[in-house]
Amino acid sequence: MPKLPILYSFRRCPYAIRARLAIKMSGMQVELREVKLSDKPKSLLAYSAKGTVPVLVLPDGAVIDESREIMSWALHQHDPEHWLANNQNEMMKINSLIDMNDAEFKQHLDRYKYADRFPEYPMTFYRQQAEGFISELEARLKRGRFLCSDKLSLADIAIFPFIRQFAYVDKTWFFQSEYSHLQAWLDGLLKTQMFLSVMGKYEPWQASDELIVF
Repeated sequence: MPKLPILYSFRRCPYAIRARLAIKMSGMQVELREVKLSDKPKSLLAYSAKGTVPVLVLPDGAVIDESREIMSWALHQHDPEHWLANNQNEMMKINSLIDMNDAEFKQHLDRYKYADRFPEYPMTFYRQQAEGFISELEARLKRGRFLCSDKLSLADIAIFPFIRQFAYVDKTWFFQSEYSHLQAWLDGLLKTQMFLSVMGKYEPWQASDELIVF
Protein backbone atom coordinates (compact mmCIF):
# COMPACT_ATOMS: atom_id res chain seq x y z
CA MET A 1 0.00 0.00 0.00
CA PRO A 2 1.45 3.43 -0.94
CA LYS A 3 2.36 5.65 1.98
CA LEU A 4 -0.56 7.89 2.90
CA PRO A 5 -0.53 11.50 4.13
CA ILE A 6 -0.93 11.64 7.90
CA LEU A 7 -3.62 13.85 9.43
CA TYR A 8 -3.38 14.75 13.10
CA SER A 9 -6.86 15.74 14.17
CA PHE A 10 -9.19 16.27 17.11
CA ARG A 11 -12.81 15.29 16.58
CA ARG A 12 -14.54 18.41 17.96
CA CYS A 13 -12.06 21.07 16.86
CA PRO A 14 -13.74 23.29 14.23
CA TYR A 15 -10.46 23.78 12.39
CA ALA A 16 -9.98 20.02 12.20
CA ILE A 17 -13.61 19.44 11.19
CA ARG A 18 -13.32 21.71 8.18
CA ALA A 19 -10.04 20.11 7.14
CA ARG A 20 -11.61 16.64 7.36
CA LEU A 21 -14.62 17.81 5.35
CA ALA A 22 -12.41 19.04 2.50
CA ILE A 23 -10.33 15.87 2.54
CA LYS A 24 -13.45 13.72 2.50
CA MET A 25 -14.93 15.67 -0.41
CA SER A 26 -11.68 15.43 -2.37
CA GLY A 27 -11.69 11.64 -2.10
CA MET A 28 -8.10 11.67 -0.87
CA GLN A 29 -7.21 9.05 1.71
CA VAL A 30 -5.15 9.90 4.77
CA GLU A 31 -3.96 8.12 7.87
CA LEU A 32 -6.02 9.62 10.71
CA ARG A 33 -4.35 10.16 14.06
CA GLU A 34 -6.77 11.38 16.73
CA VAL A 35 -5.01 13.63 19.25
CA LYS A 36 -5.65 13.97 22.97
CA LEU A 37 -4.98 17.67 23.48
CA SER A 38 -3.79 17.23 27.05
CA ASP A 39 -1.29 14.56 25.97
CA LYS A 40 -0.10 15.45 22.48
CA PRO A 41 2.06 12.84 20.73
CA LYS A 42 5.72 13.70 20.37
CA SER A 43 5.53 13.09 16.64
CA LEU A 44 2.93 15.85 16.28
CA LEU A 45 5.15 18.32 18.11
CA ALA A 46 8.11 17.25 15.99
CA TYR A 47 6.19 18.04 12.82
CA SER A 48 4.66 21.28 14.10
CA ALA A 49 5.96 23.07 17.16
CA LYS A 50 2.63 24.92 17.50
CA GLY A 51 1.09 21.68 18.70
CA THR A 52 -2.33 22.60 17.32
CA VAL A 53 -4.54 20.55 15.03
CA PRO A 54 -5.04 19.88 12.23
CA VAL A 55 -1.60 18.99 10.90
CA LEU A 56 -1.16 17.20 7.60
CA VAL A 57 2.13 15.44 6.87
CA LEU A 58 2.57 14.57 3.20
CA PRO A 59 4.46 11.46 2.03
CA ASP A 60 7.39 13.62 0.89
CA GLY A 61 7.74 15.05 4.41
CA ALA A 62 6.10 18.42 3.71
CA VAL A 63 3.98 19.67 6.60
CA ILE A 64 0.78 21.71 6.33
CA ASP A 65 -0.32 22.97 9.73
CA GLU A 66 -3.03 25.50 8.86
CA SER A 67 -6.57 24.22 8.28
CA ARG A 68 -7.28 26.52 5.35
CA GLU A 69 -4.13 25.39 3.61
CA ILE A 70 -5.12 21.76 4.18
CA MET A 71 -8.53 22.48 2.64
CA SER A 72 -6.89 24.16 -0.33
CA TRP A 73 -4.44 21.27 -0.78
CA ALA A 74 -7.24 18.68 -0.73
CA LEU A 75 -9.57 20.53 -3.08
CA HIS A 76 -6.80 21.26 -5.55
CA GLN A 77 -6.31 17.49 -5.79
CA HIS A 78 -10.00 16.99 -6.60
CA ASP A 79 -12.98 19.32 -6.17
CA PRO A 80 -16.02 17.42 -7.49
CA GLU A 81 -18.62 19.80 -6.03
CA HIS A 82 -16.67 22.94 -7.03
CA TRP A 83 -16.31 24.34 -3.53
CA LEU A 84 -13.53 26.53 -4.90
CA ALA A 85 -14.87 29.41 -7.00
CA ASN A 86 -14.34 29.42 -10.74
CA ASN A 87 -12.99 32.98 -10.86
CA GLN A 88 -10.65 35.08 -8.78
CA ASN A 89 -13.20 37.70 -7.75
CA GLU A 90 -15.56 35.11 -6.30
CA MET A 91 -12.69 33.40 -4.51
CA MET A 92 -11.67 36.74 -3.00
CA LYS A 93 -15.20 37.20 -1.64
CA ILE A 94 -15.16 33.70 -0.16
CA ASN A 95 -11.77 34.25 1.46
CA SER A 96 -12.82 37.63 2.82
CA LEU A 97 -15.78 36.06 4.63
CA ILE A 98 -13.62 33.26 6.01
CA ASP A 99 -11.12 35.90 7.19
CA MET A 100 -13.92 37.57 9.18
CA ASN A 101 -14.81 34.23 10.76
CA ASP A 102 -11.24 33.28 11.62
CA ALA A 103 -10.25 36.63 13.11
CA GLU A 104 -12.81 38.78 14.90
CA PHE A 105 -15.64 36.25 15.20
CA LYS A 106 -13.41 33.47 16.54
CA GLN A 107 -12.11 35.83 19.20
CA HIS A 108 -15.64 36.69 20.36
CA LEU A 109 -16.66 33.03 20.14
CA ASP A 110 -13.84 31.95 22.45
CA ARG A 111 -14.82 34.56 25.02
CA TYR A 112 -18.48 33.57 24.77
CA LYS A 113 -17.74 29.86 25.11
CA TYR A 114 -15.22 30.32 27.93
CA ALA A 115 -16.76 33.37 29.59
CA ASP A 116 -15.59 32.23 33.02
CA ARG A 117 -12.01 32.83 31.84
CA PHE A 118 -12.89 36.41 30.90
CA PRO A 119 -14.75 37.73 33.96
CA GLU A 120 -14.46 41.36 32.87
CA TYR A 121 -17.86 41.02 31.19
CA PRO A 122 -20.83 38.61 31.41
CA MET A 123 -21.35 35.87 28.84
CA THR A 124 -24.14 37.85 27.17
CA PHE A 125 -21.71 40.67 26.38
CA TYR A 126 -19.42 38.34 24.43
CA ARG A 127 -22.40 36.82 22.65
CA GLN A 128 -23.55 40.27 21.59
CA GLN A 129 -20.08 40.98 20.23
CA ALA A 130 -20.22 37.77 18.19
CA GLU A 131 -23.68 38.64 16.87
CA GLY A 132 -22.23 41.20 14.48
CA PHE A 133 -20.91 38.36 12.33
CA ILE A 134 -23.96 36.19 13.02
CA SER A 135 -26.19 38.98 11.71
CA GLU A 136 -24.05 39.24 8.57
CA LEU A 137 -24.50 35.53 7.89
CA GLU A 138 -28.24 35.75 8.54
CA ALA A 139 -28.55 38.58 6.03
CA ARG A 140 -26.65 36.59 3.42
CA LEU A 141 -28.85 33.55 3.95
CA LYS A 142 -31.98 35.62 3.49
CA ARG A 143 -30.70 36.42 -0.01
CA GLY A 144 -29.52 32.95 -0.99
CA ARG A 145 -29.48 29.34 0.09
CA PHE A 146 -25.79 29.44 1.06
CA LEU A 147 -23.36 32.10 2.24
CA CYS A 148 -21.95 33.27 -1.06
CA SER A 149 -24.49 32.01 -3.58
CA ASP A 150 -27.24 29.43 -4.03
CA LYS A 151 -24.52 26.78 -4.13
CA LEU A 152 -22.46 25.28 -1.34
CA SER A 153 -18.94 26.74 -1.37
CA LEU A 154 -15.73 26.73 0.61
CA ALA A 155 -17.15 29.58 2.71
CA ASP A 156 -19.97 27.42 4.07
CA ILE A 157 -17.67 24.50 4.82
CA ALA A 158 -14.98 26.64 6.47
CA ILE A 159 -17.40 28.62 8.64
CA PHE A 160 -20.08 26.12 9.59
CA PRO A 161 -18.05 24.24 12.28
CA PHE A 162 -17.61 27.54 14.14
CA ILE A 163 -21.32 28.37 13.95
CA ARG A 164 -22.01 24.87 15.27
CA GLN A 165 -19.76 25.69 18.22
CA PHE A 166 -21.47 29.06 18.74
CA ALA A 167 -24.93 27.47 18.66
CA TYR A 168 -23.98 24.79 21.16
CA VAL A 169 -22.83 27.22 23.84
CA ASP A 170 -26.50 27.91 24.58
CA LYS A 171 -28.65 25.83 22.22
CA THR A 172 -31.92 27.00 23.76
CA TRP A 173 -31.06 30.66 23.15
CA PHE A 174 -29.73 30.06 19.64
CA PHE A 175 -32.67 28.06 18.35
CA GLN A 176 -35.14 30.55 19.84
CA SER A 177 -33.27 33.55 18.44
CA GLU A 178 -34.21 35.66 15.43
CA TYR A 179 -31.61 33.93 13.22
CA SER A 180 -34.04 31.55 11.53
CA HIS A 181 -32.18 31.35 8.22
CA LEU A 182 -28.89 30.58 9.98
CA GLN A 183 -30.63 27.95 12.11
CA ALA A 184 -31.97 26.21 9.01
CA TRP A 185 -28.59 26.42 7.24
CA LEU A 186 -26.80 24.93 10.26
CA ASP A 187 -29.39 22.21 10.77
CA GLY A 188 -29.20 21.24 7.12
CA LEU A 189 -25.41 20.90 7.17
CA LEU A 190 -25.43 18.97 10.44
CA LYS A 191 -27.73 16.37 8.89
CA THR A 192 -25.66 15.77 5.77
CA GLN A 193 -24.00 12.40 5.30
CA MET A 194 -20.83 14.32 4.52
CA PHE A 195 -20.70 15.85 8.01
CA LEU A 196 -21.73 12.64 9.77
CA SER A 197 -19.00 10.75 7.90
CA VAL A 198 -16.20 12.92 9.33
CA MET A 199 -17.41 12.81 12.95
CA GLY A 200 -16.55 9.22 13.83
CA LYS A 201 -15.16 8.64 17.31
CA TYR A 202 -11.65 7.25 17.69
CA GLU A 203 -9.38 6.60 20.65
CA PRO A 204 -6.33 8.87 20.91
CA TRP A 205 -3.61 7.62 18.58
CA GLN A 206 -0.51 5.86 19.90
CA ALA A 207 2.49 4.75 17.90
CA SER A 208 1.62 1.09 18.41
CA ASP A 209 -1.90 1.44 17.02
CA GLU A 210 -3.07 0.01 13.74
CA LEU A 211 -3.36 2.47 10.87
CA ILE A 212 -6.78 4.16 10.54
CA VAL A 213 -7.51 5.09 6.94
CA PHE A 214 -9.84 8.07 6.67
